[in-house]
Amino acid sequence: MKLLPYLMIAAGASLWGIIGFFVKALESAGFSSMEIVAIRALFASFFLILIGLVRYREQIKLKTAIDIRYFVGTGIFSIVFFNYCYFTTMSEINISMAVIFLYTAPAFVTILSYFFLKESLNLKKIMAVILTISGCVLIAGLALGDSNLTFTGILTGLGSGLGYALYTIFSKFALAKYTPFAITFYTFLVAAICLIPVTKLWEKADLLLQPDVMLFGVSLGLIPTVLAYILYTWGLEKTEGSKAAVIATVEPIVATMMGVFLYNESLAFIQIIGAILIISSVIIVNLPGKKNRKTTVKTM
Repeated sequence: MKLLPYLMIAAGASLWGIIGFFVKALESAGFSSMEIVAIRALFASFFLILIGLVRYREQIKLKTAIDIRYFVGTGIFSIVFFNYCYFTTMSEINISMAVIFLYTAPAFVTILSYFFLKESLNLKKIMAVILTISGCVLIAGLALGDSNLTFTGILTGLGSGLGYALYTIFSKFALAKYTPFAITFYTFLVAAICLIPVTKLWEKADLLLQPDVMLFGVSLGLIPTVLAYILYTWGLEKTEGSKAAVIATVEPIVATMMGVFLYNESLAFIQIIGAILIISSVIIVNLPGKKNRKTTVKTM
């Protein structure tokens, strides 16, 4: 039973790793990156509302109206921006590289936390940032000679890492008053309320209501979003945050395997080295210190 929390964390991270499968399917059906973000937020909100009303009614009550500002931060400035960049990256370059760029988030968190949360910088954090930058340089440095890499893909890839990092920053403030489930609930609800009118998703209702497209849409909101969150959070409650963050690096491994075996993607040797550097930075920054251990927020 001691292994069960670790398995749950790995299972949740693995589900995040297959998100590209649903994104590619919806993209092929005729949806843009922003519309796919709206579909994810819409169906995730639907399932989260059901779960919230059944089990977490007290948690999802807003304490004050002004608190919505936290969820505008997590929902719009993070989730909408991060998902748009992430899904655009998947359409520009391969899935494997998209998820590696996403893992620049811990470096962004380290830098942003220093300026906005007044957290200290130590040698371990600085080393992690240097490894992340080095990994990005190795990957992005091939752009001129690799048709699989584009400037837009690299830019949105880094944007996904930044947007993902912003979720941690805004969540830090919200966690003082709200539970992780409440934050996730309002994050996707705000994102859906914002995106549906912006994307005018109803204009593609006939396409979305097609059985196969609806299946992919519902699955995107349920499997690599709500279900992944539940599994990861369940495991996180029973293990250390630093260990959970390291176990979660199974996500890029799963995404890479899916890209290689399902979409016939290939990785150059130098790209693999760059990916290893970025993943190593995640592991290093989450290694427990001698005196204390810090918890890392990790959720797709």
